[in-house]
Amino acid sequence: MSEIDGETLAMFTQLYQDFNARHADLVLEQMTHDVHWPNGWEGGYVEGHEAVKEYWTRQWAEIDPKVTPVELNLVAGGSVDVTVHQLVKDHAGSVLSDSTVHHVYELDQGLITRMEIHD
Repeated sequence: MSEIDGETLAMFTQLYQDFNARHADLVLEQMTHDVHWPNGWEGGYVEGHEAVKEYWTRQWAEIDPKVTPVELNLVAGGSVDVTVHQLVKDHAGSVLSDSTVHHVYELDQGLITRMEIHD
């Protein structure tokens, strides 16, 4: 793995801030329209902006996830591996999950085309 440049670091930092603030449209601006996105809550994948936004809206109505980037690295082929601390609570504030996972992104011309979740 190698170091991330400042522009990519800033993009992903803002991406996670916007996700945690529930600004779905701002996050989607960083993705291609046909993005392949994991449904980490229910399983499988969703395709495209509309499906990703619908998934997040449904998820946020049921649970309160917060993902904080801990480390970013470039991996073979140009993917970006973001180690995140993932804290998921119910809306009463009870912790449902507290873990560290890897979000691995593929980019095309600075936009996210795909994301996968790895333990």
